[in-house]
Amino acid sequence: MRFTTVRTAVGTKAARVEGEELVLLPYADVSELLASGEDWQARGGAADGERVPLEGAELAPLVPRPEKIFCVGLNYRDHAAEANLELPEYPTVFAKFARALIGPEDELVLPDPSISTWVDWELELGVVVGSPIRHASPEEALAGVAGYTIVDDISMRDWQLRTSQWLAGKTFEASTPVGPFLVTPDEVDPTAGMAMKLTVNGETMQESSTDQLAIGAAEVLSYISKIVTLVPGDLIATGTMAGVGHVRTPPVYLTDGDLVECSIEGLGSQTTRARL
Repeated sequence: MRFTTVRTAVGTKAARVEGEELVLLPYADVSELLASGEDWQARGGAADGERVPLEGAELAPLVPRPEKIFCVGLNYRDHAAEANLELPEYPTVFAKFARALIGPEDELVLPDPSISTWVDWELELGVVVGSPIRHASPEEALAGVAGYTIVDDISMRDWQLRTSQWLAGKTFEASTPVGPFLVTPDEVDPTAGMAMKLTVNGETMQESSTDQLAIGAAEVLSYISKIVTLVPGDLIATGTMAGVGHVRTPPVYLTDGDLVECSIEGLGSQTTRARL
């Protein structure tokens, strides 16, 4: 099944995707649906409600206010190679805050050029937690996954590289598109290899597959669960592949008017216009 969070005249609503329609559900967003209990999928799949066309719907961030957002760096073999860095033994984990999240077709508001001009892209497989995960094995962690989505980890490289800690360049406000859909694990399997592609103004910049992850999603969630309990609605971005703008010769960064399109096989696509 597929779920999303849509903006309506009375606020956001969780919705089930049925073909070219959205069925509005009695939950404020996908996070609230997930937090409703272990049988969230059965309730979300059976509930009926107002139907609206998917085309033209204004989609919000899939999980607008997750308790936690974790990201993983240097987790694709080709990306580590292009950055001339060794693959880490353990997941390189950093965080974002909820104010960083935007919808899958919202505009990316670029920072004032006096603040940052090194604005880069990173297409990533996103994992959304569906039930609490704590001290879990990889198999147990995988059982707690609600589904998968698309994350573009827009990065302000000049801020990211100011220190050895990356958070400053990774959590600028309104900088991270998430969505369009939560796709449940019965429909997709990242370990089997799902094609990933990111273009800027129609030019392919990143192209790979989820089977190139160095540390898989189950292992990442298991690792994080040793640190803190993952709860329904938490979002994990699992890392990006080769093709980021910063390591190109010369470097390429996003500027006013650029159009970024991201797609992952089975998960849909998102379109982001950069604007000053």
